[in-house]
Amino acid sequence: MHCFRLILSAFFLFGLASSRADAEAAIGVAMDDFSYTDTSDEPANQTAAHERRLSAFMAALRRDIGMDRRYRLVRSAEDGAAFKVVGGIQKTSTLVQWAKVAVIDVGAKRIVMDKLYTFRGDNDESWERAEIFVSREVMAALATPAPVALAVFDFELEDMTAASATVSAASDASYLAEVSAAVREALGQSGRYRIVDVGGGAARAGALRDCGGCEAAIAQKLGADQSLIGVVRRVSRTEYTLGFQVRDARTGAVVARGDSGLRLGADYSWKRGAVRLVSDRVIESQQATDAARK
Repeated sequence: MHCFRLILSAFFLFGLASSRADAEAAIGVAMDDFSYTDTSDEPANQTAAHERRLSAFMAALRRDIGMDRRYRLVRSAEDGAAFKVVGGIQKTSTLVQWAKVAVIDVGAKRIVMDKLYTFRGDNDESWERAEIFVSREVMAALATPAPVALAVFDFELEDMTAASATVSAASDASYLAEVSAAVREALGQSGRYRIVDVGGGAARAGALRDCGGCEAAIAQKLGADQSLIGVVRRVSRTEYTLGFQVRDARTGAVVARGDSGLRLGADYSWKRGAVRLVSDRVIESQQATDAARK
């Protein structure tokens, strides 16, 4: 019996420690009461009913988020809020109401959700349906991963042709600039990455491709989470290969890389090839990983 009690106590303490660990790891979410405005011009004064329904709406919304162990409700950023939920509801006619809801990433100071919804009716049932829908939308926004701060350095040219000395340096620089700009745009538009301005951060003697991973340290100083360098290797006037490498800015570890193999096309086709390669190996690969985790 004594041994049985010890086992029960051990399980209890283990469960208590696990619960505390989960609570500490949970993401803090702050939520202000939504505002309410009635512009329907209805003759009946429904202020008391609206206050009651709004109070029930907010209690249910907080309950739904608080029941998910990934999150914990807090009062403000000072109390550890990583996200803040704000909103307002407006009644415009007897049967139509609008709800404006936003979710703010406090640390990154960016809006991760900003939507306007409409729901019909002004009774307990219609408010409950609206809360269920809004709750799902907010939870989805909270689960969206924050974009990775990525420093994309200018693509470099490795010319392997015998006639490289006769090639126009200005022309090469122009095409490389197009490649770099197009890759940054594709990564930024994916929503998965926030492109960090490298400015003069890459200034150094020699090419980044030969610095043994020094681009990661440069990216970290620029405030980026990851770095990306790319190389266009010109094999002939109508053949080239493309390669890129992404490193963790803190550890320097390679987290993604790609090589196109031999491609046909003159320098004007570098941009199209680079965007396709990065899209395949970085953007679409990451989207598949995120989908598998859900």
